Amino acid sequence: MSIYNIVDFGAVGDGKTSCTKAIKDAVEKCSLNGGGKIYVPAGTFLTGAVFLKSNMNLYLEAGATLLFSNDIDEYPVVTSRWEGVKRECYASCINADNEENVTISGKGTIDGQGAFWWKIFRAKENKYPRPKLIAPYNCKNVTIEGVTLTNSPSWTINTILCDNVTVDKVTIRNPYDSPNTDGIDPESCRNIHISNCNIDVGDDCIAVKAGTEDTEDRVPCTNITITNCTMVHGHGGVVLGSEMSGDITNVTISNCVFEGTDRGIRLKSRRGRGGKVEDIRINNVVMNKVFCPFVANLYYYCGPKGDDKYVWDKNPYPITEETPAFRRLNFANITCKDVSASAGFFYGLAEMYVEDVTFDNVYISMAENAEPQLPAMAAGVEKCTQKGFYIANTRGFNFSNVTVVGVNGSAFDVEDSEDIVFKNCKSRNPVCDAEMINTKNVNGCVSE
Repeated sequence: MSIYNIVDFGAVGDGKTSCTKAIKDAVEKCSLNGGGKIYVPAGTFLTGAVFLKSNMNLYLEAGATLLFSNDIDEYPVVTSRWEGVKRECYASCINADNEENVTISGKGTIDGQGAFWWKIFRAKENKYPRPKLIAPYNCKNVTIEGVTLTNSPSWTINTILCDNVTVDKVTIRNPYDSPNTDGIDPESCRNIHISNCNIDVGDDCIAVKAGTEDTEDRVPCTNITITNCTMVHGHGGVVLGSEMSGDITNVTISNCVFEGTDRGIRLKSRRGRGGKVEDIRINNVVMNKVFCPFVANLYYYCGPKGDDKYVWDKNPYPITEETPAFRRLNFANITCKDVSASAGFFYGLAEMYVEDVTFDNVYISMAENAEPQLPAMAAGVEKCTQKGFYIANTRGFNFSNVTVVGVNGSAFDVEDSEDIVFKNCKSRNPVCDAEMINTKNVNGCVSE
């Protein structure tokens, strides 16, 4: 493989000299010759947006840092997606558009200097949506491996309309209070492999998306594996939605640890979005200090149109292409400790129940002296502490070998549901005297 050292093209690793042209020249020469390795040696190299081409490996040596400029003019306006909608955005720090065989690897660091962009965002002064750190668009065979990613202006890795993406051994560090700095967001992609990553961010650690109702082309996000990852802080460990209009299907999550994420596994959508989330399997997960480990909420109200009556009304509506659906979710071999708000929150639509969900070998213990928190974002839901599972508008739930410890009230509150089965479930040391299972308007509830 031919190697193109950016220093040979005039780059200076002092963290002050602009290397934008040097890196652009190296990329163009590499592309002209059919591909190769763009080599970033030890040092700090200040640059604007980088646009990678096919058959190219951007390699950062140990001790190398790509430091992204705070000059807005270094980020041309491009057509991309932002929060599920195709629109004009500032170019990302690292881009690839309609390319194939693109790799970003090494032991170096990519620093987006996001504080500059967070300040503009908070002041509502940004003309276009902020850059992401890495955002391949409509690419095939993308690999991101080994690098450390930090201080992203917004989402850190956002692969859009891509096929065959691997993210492996990547460390992501964004301040816990930085706005919308998701870790890894595959969006309308297929064949995604995320493994061995350590993610500590200010929003969702991993968020799987498929566009909103305002996206003309409904493209699913499908065939996704997430394994051997550690998630810290963030609003959710692994989140599916709320942008899911193109469908999210065939997802496995295994051998992961969530530490202090607001929620654990979180599904969210609402009327108007349409699409379905189905065939999701979660196995061998440990969670600690989360608000609510399991959420499937079809009354999610954040974002545009979220306060419309159509979104929050609890009366049934006709089922149309705008009706979202969650079904066939499997949770197994999971331990959750120091849970503050609720053991789980499943809230289907009155006209579209959350269906066919299994819990097998799950242990949940509530935190003592926890501050009240929201288990999920839906109209009428209030902050709480030490509550059990709340299940409403559901069908075909099966709880087997589920233990809930230290709840204030019933371990399971079930409303407006059908065909709910409890087998060998336990509620230990409840804070107050209550039945383990409390039902209201439930058809077909079996406890063994």
